[in-house]
This record gives sequence, structure tokens and C-alpha cells, in this order.
Amino acid sequence: MHDHTPDPATEAFLSHRNLLFTVAYEMLGSAADAEDVLQETWLRWTDVDLAQVRDRRAYLVRITTRQALNRLRTLKRRKEDYIGPWLPEPLLTAPDVAEDAELAESLSLALLYVLETLSPTERAVFVLHEVFDFDYDAIAATLGKTPAAARQTAYRARRAVDARRPRTPVSARETRAALESFRSALETGDLQGLLDVLAPDVVFVSDGGGLKLAALRPVAGADKVLHYMAGSLGKAGGTLTGEAVTVNGNPGLVLRLDGGIDGVLAARVEDGRVTRLYYVRNPEKLTRVESETFLAGR
Repeated sequence: MHDHTPDPATEAFLSHRNLLFTVAYEMLGSAADAEDVLQETWLRWTDVDLAQVRDRRAYLVRITTRQALNRLRTLKRRKEDYIGPWLPEPLLTAPDVAEDAELAESLSLALLYVLETLSPTERAVFVLHEVFDFDYDAIAATLGKTPAAARQTAYRARRAVDARRPRTPVSARETRAALESFRSALETGDLQGLLDVLAPDVVFVSDGGGLKLAALRPVAGADKVLHYMAGSLGKAGGTLTGEAVTVNGNPGLVLRLDGGIDGVLAARVEDGRVTRLYYVRNPEKLTRVESETFLAGR
């Protein structure tokens, strides 16, 4: 008779797998790289003497963070050669992620885009402290810093992020309503309707990665954004449709051209109007929008 109970190492890894993936993804903005980090974490974890481990979850997060940091430094070089703006890879997420408001905010394409401006260490500290609530002692042990240095880095990272993110959190309902108006204006080619939903100082960021047509730098101002979108729609031809989905725990749209996925759109909404639009068209980043990815904040 075979005993099918997994060994303690496997059990610990599997029970925290969604959390570890979320930590790696928050640090990297790429699901494929996060999966690679999990692979490396597992290999290192199998060499650990469990008798010496007091807190398995913390230990696993520590290994994952270190692996993600190594990966982040390589990614940084890859991003320097990237054509146009680099946006995170959008993930179709289960409704329970949206219910955890703090996790959903930290996973939004808007915030992940801001995290790109931090140094790898600042990003690691921000993610561990602000998103996953790790204390400075645990962060210091993970990064080989003193708790005081970890606190200092967290302060610097938070200040940089706060300078770039909206003051007031927006309800998912408000974002969904704005995206709904946007979708129907897009589908009917109603340019005035599009203009009505855009804030005057809206910024549109698109990521084609050199594989699909996209603006090589962010487009700012409602008129310019409208002009750019009208031009793109004219070039595309075919029938554009939008489907409301939950992307990274937040309302988003999957846009299809003649039924095939053209890209994923996420928005930041303030006072009922769209202030930021993030459009991922790079086909290499659209592999996670057909089925849900499971994420966890604890």
C-alpha cells in the first residue's frame, strides 16, 4: 500500500505557494519570472533542514525574496533594452483578490508601474513591509541589512511611491462604471463619449514590446490621447469589442479585435474620470488573461 501524504517540506511549500508566487510577482511584475523564482525557491527549500526552521512561511518568503532580487537585477538590464514603456504582465484574478482591498491596490497595474521606479532593494522592502506586513527585523534578516537600514529604505520607498500614486483610494464600482462608459464609447466609435470619460490631464501608457504597435512614450492630455486612440482604431480596422474582467484584483477590460485578443486595459479613476490608462498589447504578456491566477496576501 502506498502512502500518499506529502512530506513536510512539500506540504509547507504547497500550502504557501500562492503567497510565494504573489511576493515574487509583486517584485517582478512578470508571471513567467515569478514561476522561475518559485522553481529556484523549491530547489533551495529541499536542501533546508526543517528541524532548524522555526517559521516555515517566513523562511520560504525569505528564500523567494532573495531569488526575486537576483532576478530583478537581471530583469533591469532586459528592461533597459525594451522597446517603449514596460508594463507589468496582467493577470486574470479570482474575485476573492478584489475583496482584499489592500492586496488589490498593491497588485494594480498602476501601482506596479510606479514600483518600477524603485531600486531592487527599495522594491523588496516596500513589498515585504507595505503589502505583506513583515516587520523590519524579518526584512533585515532577509536582505542582510540592519533593522534601522531596512526602516530607512522603507521610508524612502514609501515616499517615492506616495508622490506618484493618487491621494484617495477609488472604489472598484467607480472604476468599473468609468471603464463601462469607455468600453461602450470605444465599441461604437463615439469619440465625444471617450472624451467625456477622460480627465483633461489623462496619461496613456501602452506596451507593445516592439511586437505590436504602441506609443513609444506615454501620451499626455485628453486631446492627444483621443487623437492617438482614434488613429490606432483607424489603422486596426475590424470590429473592436471589450469584455469587463478582473485584472490584478481590479476592474479591467480585455479588448478583442475580430474576436482575437488585442490587449488588456487597466485604468486609474479619480472623481469619476480616467486619469491613467495602461494598455498591454505585447502578446508575450497576454498569456495569463484566459484563465485565473491564484494570488494570496497572507
